Amino acid sequence: MNFGQAISTCLSHYATFSGRASRPEFWWFTLFQILALAVAGMVSETLYGLAALGLLLPMLAVGTRRLHDVGRSGWWQLLMFTGIGYFVLLYWWVQPTADDADSYGTRLM
Repeated sequence: MNFGQAISTCLSHYATFSGRASRPEFWWFTLFQILALAVAGMVSETLYGLAALGLLLPMLAVGTRRLHDVGRSGWWQLLMFTGIGYFVLLYWWVQPTADDADSYGTRLM
């Protein structure tokens, strides 16, 4: 998956929290979000706020789908509120696809 495909996939699944997202899809969209927010921040604070608000839901959705891909529940994203939990999420987001997980993040037996 390339940069453009990842962006179009994530934006077309704007609020889809079920299913899986591959590593490239997640990381390309993360890069897009960082670049979009940097550019918006250079233009104006209001535009930055609108861009951040507009990209929040698709980022949460792709993060949830990425966690499903490694066999975790999307609710683990609540760890971001703890500070140190972001590093745990980062570790899970870089993991390869778990072949023994269904689309909701639970491990199959």
